[in-house]
Amino acid sequence: MKALKFLFTGIFFGIVLTKSQAISWYRIVEMFRFESFHMYGIIGSAVVTGVILIQLSKKLKLKTTEGDLISLPQKAKKYKSALLGGTIFGLGWALAGACPGPMFILLGAGYYSIAIVLVSSIVGTFIYGLVADRLP
Repeated sequence: MKALKFLFTGIFFGIVLTKSQAISWYRIVEMFRFESFHMYGIIGSAVVTGVILIQLSKKLKLKTTEGDLISLPQKAKKYKSALLGGTIFGLGWALAGACPGPMFILLGAGYYSIAIVLVSSIVGTFIYGLVADRLP
């Protein structure tokens, strides 16, 4: 039953991203060319919403679906690796015309050429998992 909640949440999220044109290759290109505020508005509102929800979950001591208290672990500040990883992620996003979430939505919408990008990202993630412990 819990899987159905996640399935319907994912379907709803896909509909919202499609209707907001967040999966549009043209909107993504406009963003990377600084020609439109549309995608920055979507991303910015998502960040603000995330900050508010995290603060509320801390204040209200909300729990996960498994019953554990929601908590965010402290992470080491790795500015160089974050800049390098963010740059690689952004370049991949710009070249593919889609970030990881909308890739599945594009595939479901019938844009089958995105399958090449999707398979490549899965292979890249697998390779990273193999070499992650040997990276500086």
